[in-house]
Amino acid sequence: MNVQFLGGAGEVGRSAVLVNDALLLDFGIKTDSPPQYPIGDIDPEAVVVSHGHLDHAGAVPSLLSGDARPPIHWTPPTYELALTLARDTLKLHGGTPQCPFTEEDVRRVTEISETHGYREAFEAAGHRVEFFNAGHIPGSAHVLVDDGETRLLYTGDFHTDDQRLVSATTERPDADVVITESTYADVEHESREAVESRFVDSVRTTLWEGGTVVVPAFAIGRTQELMLVCDAHDIDCYVDGMGKEVTRLVRQYPEFIRDGEAMRKANSNARFVTGRDGQRKRIADQSTVIITTAGMLSGGPAMTYIPEIHANPVNKLCFSGYQVEGTPGREILETGSAELGGRHLQVSAQVESYDFSAHADRDGLRSFLEAYRGTPLLVNHGDSCVWFAGELESEGHDARAPELGETVEV
Repeated sequence: MNVQFLGGAGEVGRSAVLVNDALLLDFGIKTDSPPQYPIGDIDPEAVVVSHGHLDHAGAVPSLLSGDARPPIHWTPPTYELALTLARDTLKLHGGTPQCPFTEEDVRRVTEISETHGYREAFEAAGHRVEFFNAGHIPGSAHVLVDDGETRLLYTGDFHTDDQRLVSATTERPDADVVITESTYADVEHESREAVESRFVDSVRTTLWEGGTVVVPAFAIGRTQELMLVCDAHDIDCYVDGMGKEVTRLVRQYPEFIRDGEAMRKANSNARFVTGRDGQRKRIADQSTVIITTAGMLSGGPAMTYIPEIHANPVNKLCFSGYQVEGTPGREILETGSAELGGRHLQVSAQVESYDFSAHADRDGLRSFLEAYRGTPLLVNHGDSCVWFAGELESEGHDARAPELGETVEV
């Protein structure tokens, strides 16, 4: 088996791995300015997508822009989420270099897609493929690929601790070689219980003082997790942005989430914002919690809420995840100010950050990979792949970090 790394090697973003020059695993976008896409001019026989985030699925429709129509395989939630992302990309960037596909390409995706549940083996480009729950977001999967001689496990993104939205991965399928993500290889997460407790205490304090709490959140996974947190602690909240549509989609597939009834209750607890007739400005004046895209303040309804609440020190801005360098969210965290919507805002509201990450940390990665001691490990999807591969080597693993464009014989 040969494996070529077309993206995600030594970086987070544009994940793409080509197996035996025929089977493509993921095809994502790296959201730089300008955005970056996987390298190479490829024509796969089939595509398998691990989960519905931009860095893994964002460029999939562009594979259908020519004459080729490779079937695309994914879980039902991943299919729905990838289509939602594609339509949002078209709405925001259609006809620009930031959107590598057309409406017609997206329509073609709906025609050639094939969905599969966990542990339902299927054939793709002459390979036997099977999905296993990866515990990252609804529908996220480890992908096991068997070409008759070698069994390759592509971990995708995964988490080894339970979240309220999805259960942790407990899957460790037999494999001859493993391609592992390494996003938080050098980070130790605070326990989810402790993070949640600090968040809830902080929110309640601000609401008691009469302030407004704005929680920038990623639409897929994070918004629903925070809805569940708020409902579990009897905190009312508003939900705005693409997270509204994603919540509707997630609820259609209760078998891919941890507790369908809890999600139903959280949905009933939340109030969904329409954005009509100045509604957002009125909500921003209330003592309430607003969960809204974008998670790093790079667009979305957050661009209305932050200017409304930024000047009052009783209000609070609670980031719910990592802020990439160069984003307005990162600038506010580091300097207390940022350019938002063409305005320079000096934020007097309290600014806090909470790690509701859906990725395994250094201990989680190591615990997962312990099941593959003696199995060759190929480290990707991280900013410190070479370092982490070296750490694994020092602990007795057979590990290396392939370079972008490199083909590895396994």
